[in-house]
Amino acid sequence: MAERTVSDLVVERMLAWGTERVFGYSGDGIDGVMGALRRSGKPAFVQARHEEAAAFMAVGHAKYTGGPGVCLATQGPGAVHLLNGLYDAKLDSQPVVAIVGQQKSTVLGSAYQQEIDLVRLFADVCAQFVQVAHSPEQVPMLLDRAFRTALATRSPTCVILPHDVQSAPAPDPEAQEHGVLVTSPGLRPARLVPRPEDLREAAGVLASGERVAIMVGQGSYGARQEILDLAERLGAGITASLLGKPVLDERLPRHTGVMGHLGTTASEELMRGCDTLLLVGTNDPWTEFYPKPGQARAVQIDIDGRRLGVRYPVEVPLLGDAAETLRELLEHVPARPRTAWTAQVKESVRRWHGIAEARAAAAAEPLNPQHVVRSLSDRLPADAQVAVDVGSVVYWYARHLRLPAGVPAHLSSTLASMGCGLPYGLAAKLASPQRPVVVLTGDGAMQMTGLAELVTVAARWRDWADPRFVICVLDNRDLAEVSWEQREAEGEPRFVTSQELPGVPYARYAELLGLRGLRVTEPGDMARAWDTALAADRPVLIETTVDPAIPLLPPGRPYEQVQAMYQGLAAEPGDQARRAEAHLRRERADEGYDDPH
Repeated sequence: MAERTVSDLVVERMLAWGTERVFGYSGDGIDGVMGALRRSGKPAFVQARHEEAAAFMAVGHAKYTGGPGVCLATQGPGAVHLLNGLYDAKLDSQPVVAIVGQQKSTVLGSAYQQEIDLVRLFADVCAQFVQVAHSPEQVPMLLDRAFRTALATRSPTCVILPHDVQSAPAPDPEAQEHGVLVTSPGLRPARLVPRPEDLREAAGVLASGERVAIMVGQGSYGARQEILDLAERLGAGITASLLGKPVLDERLPRHTGVMGHLGTTASEELMRGCDTLLLVGTNDPWTEFYPKPGQARAVQIDIDGRRLGVRYPVEVPLLGDAAETLRELLEHVPARPRTAWTAQVKESVRRWHGIAEARAAAAAEPLNPQHVVRSLSDRLPADAQVAVDVGSVVYWYARHLRLPAGVPAHLSSTLASMGCGLPYGLAAKLASPQRPVVVLTGDGAMQMTGLAELVTVAARWRDWADPRFVICVLDNRDLAEVSWEQREAEGEPRFVTSQELPGVPYARYAELLGLRGLRVTEPGDMARAWDTALAADRPVLIETTVDPAIPLLPPGRPYEQVQAMYQGLAAEPGDQARRAEAHLRRERADEGYDDPH
């Protein structure tokens, strides 16, 4: 029998922490751990096409399951490639553990091949914990601390394993001697609630408000009923951060939808009109869409005290778990009708639904991307999981996709990194292979990482209990979000050389890989494409040819804040710019603005 090594111990420790799969890419610096994974047979190793995608998969695993995601890479370039996904974990507060190989200890400091100071490299992204193992005896302790810290701080951590440490004999697990720490895996969450006097003070602020708004973020998962009960007592309108969109059913008559630059007119009106604001588990950065400082008295609930009061001046900051804190808070908040405010919020929501429907139905050349996403709402299976990549598609997801209750949807929100969509979708599918997955992505993100990870889909789908995995590509041959940012933020015309994308036959490429490809160019064909894809016996890529002239318009902005858009479009030659201006004026008119020509 082969001697048990430190790498075997690493695998055993991962299993002790409940790790079901490890996402990564092999290389000589991590071969010891790869051998141990082979010998053990579990956790399952998921080979991505690139370490960046592996890190995104680990983040996706954390988001869809709530448990720590684990990614694995070799030294040098492999380690560097993990950074983007790990920053996604850091900025969206997700527990991820990176296990990274390193050259033998004896050559470190010699400028050896692929030698990088990995502690320094990961020092910012894994600021809560990054350590290199210098001896076999350290390894169990470092892994326990890495997993425990990732879960306790909801952040990425990193353990660096030199090759000679990986291949060394495993230490005695029961050794008791000076300088050796014997640790154990496991972390059980605590019940965290504020003090009674703070709850009473917060209840007083909320109860005294005439026009109450509640904003929910990803920290509100698990608190759905408590939020609804409190909103009913307060007659409050509800809005959501982008990460909080799946928490509540947006069909509720006082749910105004997503807040912020990519949000709804109803949410903008809610925040502009409220006199009291309750923030629950949200750290949304679109602060210019919050109430003006001094306009609203505010209460905030967050499990991370570092986030209290950093987005808006808060009168009563409550450190605690959202559901637990809201249950305690409900005991102190009396029901009081606020009929005028309730009616105002409902009217804003009704008006927004009309605006959204009209925008999605507007003629475009050839397809309106809003129609593409909106037409999925009535067809999305109740047990689906949704992954969204970054770009203009996020606007259409935020405004037009109605998620059935209990359907999770995730994206790279705070880092806003293109390339997350397919890796997230794969992580969701591997965690729950019996559930269908829908990935919404633009052509830019598809070209960045999606085409490569489509190979992973093709390699793995036959193992899935439910083979349905639908990728919808919005193909407009443009980096549309940045094109509109160039106009909005700079007053500049679209820079064609930087923005135009090469054409790719996405559907044909999917067919080449043994998947199914559909190409849609007519609005009337979109519903049939969704139905076909969601009933298929294999993964399907829907290639939709959409119009880049549809504006990414922030809601409720005065003319002075959109004037630069008109300025940029006026400097652009060609039919696309003229169509874009016409769409912009139409959508501004939808919101009640009569912009000068």
